[in-house]
Amino acid sequence: MTEQFIEYLTNKCRADKDKKFLLAVSGGIDSMTMAHLFRKSGIGAGIAHCNFCLRGKESDMDEKHVKQYAEKNNYQFHTKRFDTQKYAAAKSISIQMAARDLRYEWFEEIRQAHGYHFIATAHNLNDSIETLLFNLARGTGIRGLTGIQPAAGYIVRPLLFALRTEIEHFAAENEIVFCEDKSNAETKYTRNKIRHLVLPLLREINPSVEKILEETINRMKETELAIEEYVSIIKDEISKSEGTKTVFDVGQLKNFLSNKTILYELFKPFDLSGTQTNELSEVIAGQTGSRVFTKSHVILKNRTSIVVTPIANNNSIFVKINNFSELTETPFFSSVTSTPITNDYKISTDKNTACIDEDKIKYPLIIRNWHEGDLFYPLGMNNKKKISDFLIDNHISRLDKEKLLVLESDNKIIWLIGHRIDNRFKIQSTTKKVLVIKVL
Repeated sequence: MTEQFIEYLTNKCRADKDKKFLLAVSGGIDSMTMAHLFRKSGIGAGIAHCNFCLRGKESDMDEKHVKQYAEKNNYQFHTKRFDTQKYAAAKSISIQMAARDLRYEWFEEIRQAHGYHFIATAHNLNDSIETLLFNLARGTGIRGLTGIQPAAGYIVRPLLFALRTEIEHFAAENEIVFCEDKSNAETKYTRNKIRHLVLPLLREINPSVEKILEETINRMKETELAIEEYVSIIKDEISKSEGTKTVFDVGQLKNFLSNKTILYELFKPFDLSGTQTNELSEVIAGQTGSRVFTKSHVILKNRTSIVVTPIANNNSIFVKINNFSELTETPFFSSVTSTPITNDYKISTDKNTACIDEDKIKYPLIIRNWHEGDLFYPLGMNNKKKISDFLIDNHISRLDKEKLLVLESDNKIIWLIGHRIDNRFKIQSTTKKVLVIKVL
């Protein structure tokens, strides 16, 4: 296994074995085997251990075991304790996701501070196969069928060539001492269900299922490369860069409305998720002002173009509108009109339509994200209210909250876009002109 390990590390992970590696060692069989292989290969390394404080004394015993191994073999040892449950609650994410975020952030801090060239994790071939099945069950693009990648940035995974059974056999032969995590035997986590329930059933159908799925993963990687090349050619033909923006031609994009795979691959670099592909299709086929928010970009339809703009700092939109003409050109809105009021004028009750006393606004107007602490006077109320409280009272989901924008004039919020205008800008008996703004 040692020769396979070195070959995979250098050829697949593209890592120079003469560089310095930070080994992520939990104390389990995979990571202890990885540490043994690095030591046996004479590759320079240090060891990092995360204590997530989730299993009481067992977590502490794992930390002690890894520390003793590091000291015995003269490895520089890094360890840190995390309040994982508190972090998960604060971020509204799962314990598994919290642990992942915490460890990789900390690993990178150590890498930079101590001059490590790579971070090595002990994912094996079974982990990659389980990732394939997990992604297949929830829906995925081609990338999700390629399992775990051998390398990503500074992170390398030099055990991906080995099945779990092969690692167990090697550990037994070399008398590698490791800690057993009892939670690995539980089936309350999705990955464990795949490991202990799904894969055994698949082995009944085909005893060599792991090797067959490994071949599938390799074919999918080759397929992904072919699709990436094809999509790159299409992207060059139907889009152009304008500063930080990317602009697509709507007419040519419509040719791919029936091929969601191509659409997804075209917009995947902008963090479009697979589940958002249908939403993107609706934007392409829809009206000006239609938009999709990804984690890092806003994708807007503006007449004959789809404009992709990065969201600075992950959640920052700030558009300055200097006059009425610019307001009518703003792609965030599907229509903007200015109408003299009449005695029989009917104010729209549609939350996607704002009817505003035009004389009460001052240019420039601002479109921006709402912020904690923002206050406005919701239509029908004479008292100020925090937007955050308004959203809670109206049961707006966390995902929808992240997308919300406000229209602002002279440091006053005119409209919580798509929800409620400010009472100070409502139509009254003295109103002469109505500014009507619509979003889809």
